[in-house]
Amino acid sequence: MRAPKFRGGLGELMLERLLDDILPHQNYRLQHRFQSGEAVDAVTQIGDNLVPIDSKFPLEDFQRVLAAESDRERESRRRQFTRTVKKHIDNVTKYILPDEGTFDFALMYIPAENVYYETILRDGAEGSEVYSYALQKRVIPVSPNSFYAYLQVIILGLKGLHIEHTASEILRHLSRLQGEFEGFQEDYDTLGGHIRHAATKYDDAGRKLARFEDKLRIAAETPVEQLSEGKETADDAD
Repeated sequence: MRAPKFRGGLGELMLERLLDDILPHQNYRLQHRFQSGEAVDAVTQIGDNLVPIDSKFPLEDFQRVLAAESDRERESRRRQFTRTVKKHIDNVTKYILPDEGTFDFALMYIPAENVYYETILRDGAEGSEVYSYALQKRVIPVSPNSFYAYLQVIILGLKGLHIEHTASEILRHLSRLQGEFEGFQEDYDTLGGHIRHAATKYDDAGRKLARFEDKLRIAAETPVEQLSEGKETADDAD
C-alpha cells in the first residue's frame, strides 16, 4: 500500500469488481479513452450518455493526518490532505465532456471508507469545504458503500429504460399490425365487391339460362307441323 502505483491499481481493481458484481457488462467500460487521449478508469452507460468514474486514493496524506502527534500538527496535515483531495477533484473534471457523450458530472471513487469519511463526512470547516468544492466542480466523491447504493439506482434506471424500450417496441409492433390490418381490410372489401358483383352476374346468368331453357322446352314440345305453319305465316307476312 505504500507504492502510489500499487494503490492506484488496487483502487481500479476494487472499482472493477464493484461494477462487475452489479452492472451488466454492456453497461460499463473500463479504461474508456476520450478524443484527447486521456483514459478514465471506467464509465457507466445510461441510455445514450456516460458517467465517468475515476479512482483516487489519497492514502499517504490521510496516514500523515492519523500519525500527527498534536492538534496543531493534525490541523496542518489536514489542510495538506484537503489540498491533495482538491487536486484529485480538479483532475477528475477533465473527464466531464458532454460533447463526447458524458453527463455534466463525474464520480470520484475513494476505495476506503475511512479515507472517504476524512474527505467528506468529517465534521468541521475543512470537511465541508472539500464537499462544497467538489459540488462546484460537478465531481461527486463516492465510497464503496455509497457507490454501491449509486449503482443500485443505476440498475433501477436501466430497468426503467428497458421497460420504456420494450413498451416502444410493443407500440411499434401494434402500429405495424394496425397498418397490416388496414391493408387486409381494403383487400377484403375489394374481394367482397368482386364476390357481390360475381353473385349478381351469376343470378343474371341464371335467369337468362332459365328463360333459354323455357324456350328450348317449348320448342321441343311443339309439333313440327306447327313449327312449319308458324314459319309459313311468318313468310306470308313478309
